[in-house]
Amino acid sequence: MAPVLPLVLPLQPRIRLAQGLWLLSWLLVLAGGLILLCSGHLLVQLRHLGTFLAPSCQFPALPQAALVAGAVALGTGLVGVGASRASLNAALYPPWRGVLGPMLVAGTAGGGGLLVIALGLALALPGSLDEALEEGLGTALAHYKDTEVPGHCQAKRLVDELQLRYHCCGRHGYKDWFGVQWVSSRYLDPSDQDVVDRIQSNVEGLYLTDGVPFSCCNPHSPRPCLQNRLSDSYAHPLFDPRQPNQNLWAQGCHEVLLEHLQDLAGTLGSMLAVTFLLQALVLLGLRYLQTALEGLGGVIDGEGETQGYLFAGGLKDMLKTAWLQGGVACRPAPEEAPPGEAPPKEDLSEA
Repeated sequence: MAPVLPLVLPLQPRIRLAQGLWLLSWLLVLAGGLILLCSGHLLVQLRHLGTFLAPSCQFPALPQAALVAGAVALGTGLVGVGASRASLNAALYPPWRGVLGPMLVAGTAGGGGLLVIALGLALALPGSLDEALEEGLGTALAHYKDTEVPGHCQAKRLVDELQLRYHCCGRHGYKDWFGVQWVSSRYLDPSDQDVVDRIQSNVEGLYLTDGVPFSCCNPHSPRPCLQNRLSDSYAHPLFDPRQPNQNLWAQGCHEVLLEHLQDLAGTLGSMLAVTFLLQALVLLGLRYLQTALEGLGGVIDGEGETQGYLFAGGLKDMLKTAWLQGGVACRPAPEEAPPGEAPPKEDLSEA
């Protein structure tokens, strides 16, 4: 059977292949470590921002898969470093001869598969962030006032921290606060006629105002923060609602978080693609080095030329051999005659 993709490797090319693999393996170790750091950073970000994502959002699966793929890539790189270094020394290589083959199979099937899965998630999942943030932020704004309701006690603090940290206001803008009751009922005076009128004028019985929480205020504004009666031009004659960035954060939190998370996912996806390429090169190089050294008995500076290959035989020949071997194995053995009976003899006619 002819080997698949054979490559003749004299002495000097074998040495250069081993040296190049040593360098590529260290690059793979570096790429795997960077993936671990980036996926860990994204997991930490999602831990803080998970409140503002819909419960059904599958985006956290991306850093989880990337974390495992990065660990496998890191391990593959370390194996490549050790194997390529040992191949340059006839005394160090023999222990690798029995384990390098299974490691190559595991690295190709497991490591390559994990990288493909993580890369696919990096391409597919960021598109689901739009709806997840829309639902999650809407729920967070609706529970802003529920500071004494079990399960939502931290909603106000988390939303305020979000708006202050990411310089955003509301879901898509500061006017989103006009459509939700963000003031807790415990701070409303039931004897105040204005409070009663606002509650009765809303079909859901909510106290709605044209104001925003303090966390929407821009501390760099040259004027004091205006939080109430923002739609009343007579209440704040110097306030221009067409330029809220002079007083309030201009962007909504949806756009800010969407851009932030998609940037992190894009960076992680690019690193996964580079790592996949490095891992493929390392595994291919190790396979050629392994098969070439097997032809020399594990000695890289052995006499003569040797041949490296991916598979010992072509795919067609390999399948044919497996089929024939399976047919022979499944073919029933010929029946034996009982020990007490002798096989019948044919009568020979006399000449």
